Amino acid sequence: MTGAFTSYTRNHGGRVIMLFLLFLLALYQFSSIGFTGFAAVCMIPAVVIFLYLAFKHQNALFWYIFTMNYFVMGLQRYGYIPVPVTVVTILPQLLLLIAILIFPRNGKNNMGTPMLLGIILWTGYLVLQLFNQTCGLPISVGNWLANMNFYAFYFILTYILINKIVNTPKNIMRFLRLWAYFSIAAAFWAWRQKTFGWDNTEWGWLMGGGMRTHIIGGSIRYFSFFSDAATFGCNMGAVAAAFYIMALTTKLKKDKILFGIAGACSTFGFFASGTRSGLVCFMVGIFLYVFLAKSVKLTLTVLLAGGLFMFLLAGTNIGNGNMQIRRMRTAFDTNDASKNVRDMNKEALKKYLQDAPFGMGINVDEGSIPAFNKFKVVYETSNDSTYVFFWQRTGIVGVYVFAAMNIIILVGGCFITLFRLRSKSCKGIAAGLCCAFLAIQAGGYTNHILLQYPNIILFYGGMSIVYLLPAIEQDYIDDENNRYALHEEKKRLCLEKIEKMRVKPWYSWIYKYL
Repeated sequence: MTGAFTSYTRNHGGRVIMLFLLFLLALYQFSSIGFTGFAAVCMIPAVVIFLYLAFKHQNALFWYIFTMNYFVMGLQRYGYIPVPVTVVTILPQLLLLIAILIFPRNGKNNMGTPMLLGIILWTGYLVLQLFNQTCGLPISVGNWLANMNFYAFYFILTYILINKIVNTPKNIMRFLRLWAYFSIAAAFWAWRQKTFGWDNTEWGWLMGGGMRTHIIGGSIRYFSFFSDAATFGCNMGAVAAAFYIMALTTKLKKDKILFGIAGACSTFGFFASGTRSGLVCFMVGIFLYVFLAKSVKLTLTVLLAGGLFMFLLAGTNIGNGNMQIRRMRTAFDTNDASKNVRDMNKEALKKYLQDAPFGMGINVDEGSIPAFNKFKVVYETSNDSTYVFFWQRTGIVGVYVFAAMNIIILVGGCFITLFRLRSKSCKGIAAGLCCAFLAIQAGGYTNHILLQYPNIILFYGGMSIVYLLPAIEQDYIDDENNRYALHEEKKRLCLEKIEKMRVKPWYSWIYKYL
C-alpha cells in the first residue's frame, strides 16, 4: 500500500499538495470558527485515513485513547480541543469497540468475572432510571442517554477494551509504565506551577471561578493539568500507594527505579494539591497493602511509620511553615469549617431526599427544574463527593447499588491477589492496583472525582487488569524471566567492556546497581 501511495504522489504531486493544503485550511477553520460545512468536506479524507488506521492498528488507537484521557482536561483548558471532550475520548472508544467486533483479536481474556457482574448490576439500575418521574417532569431519553454515557457506558467500554487490548504481558507493562511517566509529568507540571507561578491560561481559568476553591485562607492548591486540585490530589495519593507497592515487588531494577520515582513524584503531587483527601487516599491504599501482603514484619513497619506520620501531623506543629503541610494537618481537625459545611449540606439533602429513594432521576434536564419544585434545592446543593452526587440523582438505592458494584470489584480483586496468583511480581501488580482502587474510592467519598478524567480508565481499567492476570500469569512469568535474562546479559557485557578500559568512565559504578 505504501508503494502504491508513493507512486501516486510521484505522478499526481499537485493534487496531493492541494488536498493537503485544503486539509490544513479545514483544520484552521475548525479551530478558529467552528465546524463548518467546508471543514467537514475537507476533513473527509482525514476521517477515512483515521478509520483505516483504527481498524488496522487497534493497539495504536487504544494508546491514543489512554493518552488522551490523561491529558484531555489540560488540552481543553489551553483551547487545543475545540470540540466536546467526548468526541476525542468516548467516540474513539466506540470506534475501537466496533473494530474489535469486526476484526476480533486473538489472545487470552477473562470477560466473565465478578467485575462484569458488578458493572451489569449498576448499569441495570441506571436503565430502570429511565422511568424515574420523581421530579414530575417529562422524561427525556436524550438526557438519560447523555448521563448513561459517563455513569455506565464508560465503565463497560473500559472493561471490554482492557480485556481485548491489554491482554498480553507487554501491554500490561506498557500500561503501567505509561501511567508512571504520565504521573511524573503531572507532578512536574504542579512543580512548575508552584515554582514559577501560573501561566496566562491558568490565571484565566482561576479568574473564571477556579480561584474560589484553589486559594483558600492563604493556602494555594495546585492542580497541574487536571480538572481541579481535588481530582489531582486524590489521583496522586492513590497512584503513589500503587507505585510504591509495585516498586517493592517488581523483579527488574529499571522498573523498580521508574515506579519508585513515580511514587515519590506522586507524593509531592498530592501535597502540592493541598487536598487533604489525597493524604487519606495514600494512607488507605498503604493500609490495604498491609492486609494483602500477609507479612508481620511489613505490618509492624507500616503501623509504626503510619502512626508516627499521623502523630507528627495531628499532634505537633512540625513543618507548619509550609502551607501544604498546614493544609494536610486540617484533615485531623474535627472542627474544620469546610467539613462542617459538607455535613450541613448532607443533612439538608437528607430531608429532601427521604421522599425520593430513587433520587431526582437521570432522565431530566436538571437545569430546567422549576423554582417551585422542591428538588430544585437538591440540584443546587453542592454535592462535594461522587457518592453524594449519585445520592442526589439516583437516590439512596442508587448509592447502595453503586457501592455494591465497587465492593464486588474490590473484594474479587483482593481474592485474586491473595489466592489465585503465585508470582511475586503479579501479586505486586494486583495488590498495587487494588490498593489504588480502594484509595480512589476513599477520594470519591469525600470529593466528586471518580467520574473525572482520567480516573475511570486508570483505576477501573487497572482492576480489569487484576481480573485478567490469572489467565495470563504464566505468560507474564515467562516474559519477565526473558526480560530479566536479557537485562542481565546486557549488564554483563557492559561491565566486561568497562573492565577492559584503561580509564574507567565516571558513570561505571551505576552498572553495578542496575
